[in-house]
Amino acid sequence: MVQRSSLAVPHDVPVLTICFLACVATGLELSVNNHAADFSLSTLSGPPVSLSCLVQNSSQAEELLWYRGDGKVDLKDGNKVNVSNICISPVTESDNGVTFTCKLARDKSVQVSVILDVQFPPRLTGEESLQIEEDKDVILSCSAKSNPQAQTAWYKNNITLTLQQNRYQLYQTSEVFQLSIIKVQKSDNGTYTCVVKSSLGEGRKDFHLIVEDKKPVFPKEAVIAAVVVVTLTVLFGIVARKDKIFKCFKRSSETALREAPLGRGA
Repeated sequence: MVQRSSLAVPHDVPVLTICFLACVATGLELSVNNHAADFSLSTLSGPPVSLSCLVQNSSQAEELLWYRGDGKVDLKDGNKVNVSNICISPVTESDNGVTFTCKLARDKSVQVSVILDVQFPPRLTGEESLQIEEDKDVILSCSAKSNPQAQTAWYKNNITLTLQQNRYQLYQTSEVFQLSIIKVQKSDNGTYTCVVKSSLGEGRKDFHLIVEDKKPVFPKEAVIAAVVVVTLTVLFGIVARKDKIFKCFKRSSETALREAPLGRGA
């Protein structure tokens, strides 16, 4: 009679250790879309993406879990054991860079993650009109997300803008593109176009710049000084003529008393 050997496990061994030994003994591992290690999945914005998680070398029913970032994905009962599928539909720009992870329920250290690399063209349209006084600075700004990152070019009246030193300044991040014009002149009148282009497409926005005549500026100090001078002149005039003014008031009072009717005796 053939005796079967068995692996005796002490009662005080932690449950996680037992799970780990079981996984090692059976070679248990997971795969997502035939990838046994973490990977990045490139896709376009719009079409759905399916992710399939499979338990490898399983001799028993294994429950699977799915996570989107740190949040747990709700799965139906028939979509949890040994094989589990999720579908992202539609794929949007907000899914770019999001991590989806499949984990073994009884040992969450057994897992495979996939990072979505959602590619989409820059989306930039519209126009804007700006009125600015001569000798003032103006900033033309356009914002556009894209993946892969887009390149930017500026045009004036449909001709590539020549960036003169100390007249134009460029500022750019992955999403914001700005053109600053220092101390605008009448020659800066025109239509400026921001063109954002990637391998998937391009977007553009027009800025209609109107440079107005410089408004006359009255210095605050001069205005205050003029008000003070006028006020003092009026006060000095009143003081200088106070005797004459008082005499007029006195004379008017005496005349009024003389012309007042005398009371009749009883």
